[in-house]
Amino acid sequence: MTRSFNLAGVKWRDPRVAMRVLLGVLLAANLAAAVIAFKPFGGGADDLRRQRQDLQRQLAQLQAQVKRARSIAGKVQTARSEGDKFLDGYVTDRRVVTSTIQSDLFQMAKDAGITLLPTTWNSEPIEGSDSLSMMTINAGCTGTYGNLVKFVNLVDKSNRFLIIESLVAAPQQNGPNLNVALKIDTFIKERPGETL
Repeated sequence: MTRSFNLAGVKWRDPRVAMRVLLGVLLAANLAAAVIAFKPFGGGADDLRRQRQDLQRQLAQLQAQVKRARSIAGKVQTARSEGDKFLDGYVTDRRVVTSTIQSDLFQMAKDAGITLLPTTWNSEPIEGSDSLSMMTINAGCTGTYGNLVKFVNLVDKSNRFLIIESLVAAPQQNGPNLNVALKIDTFIKERPGETL
C-alpha cells in the first residue's frame, strides 16, 4: 500500500516532525560539504592523470632549463680561463713593457738585417677595461725591401701580441734602401695599484 505525500496535513508543531526536518537539513549540509571537499564531479582518475602529465611536462622543461644554464656556466668558465691564458701568454705587464717590446723589436730588426731608428711610445686606456691599455709604438727603420719583408714577417710571428697598424715606405735617393715609418699597436696588462 502506498501513501501519498501530502504536506497540508503535517503537524509542524510536533517535535518528531521538527526533529526529522532538522536531521534532513543537517544531512543536506553534510552532503554539500562532502561535494565541496572531495570534488567527486570532475576530480576523477582521468583528471589526476592529466594533472600528473602536466606536472611531468613542467618538470622536464625546468630540468632542460637547468641543463642549459649549467652548460652556459661551464662555457663562461672555459672562456674566462682561456682569456686569462691568452692574456698571460701574449700581453705584457706595464712594468716591463717598454724594455721587453723594445728589445724584441731590436732583435727582430737585427735578425732581418735592418736598422731600427729611435721609437716613440704612447699608451691609452681601453674603454670598458680596468686592467688593459693599448700602447702605440711609432718606429722608423731603414733597409732593403727583402729585409723589410723579413722584419714584417718576424713582427707578425712574434710571441707578443703586436699589430702593424700602418707602414709607409719611401725609397732613399741613393741605393736600394727604403726609409720606413711603422705604427705598431700592442696591449698592456695593468696590475692593481699601477697607473696609466
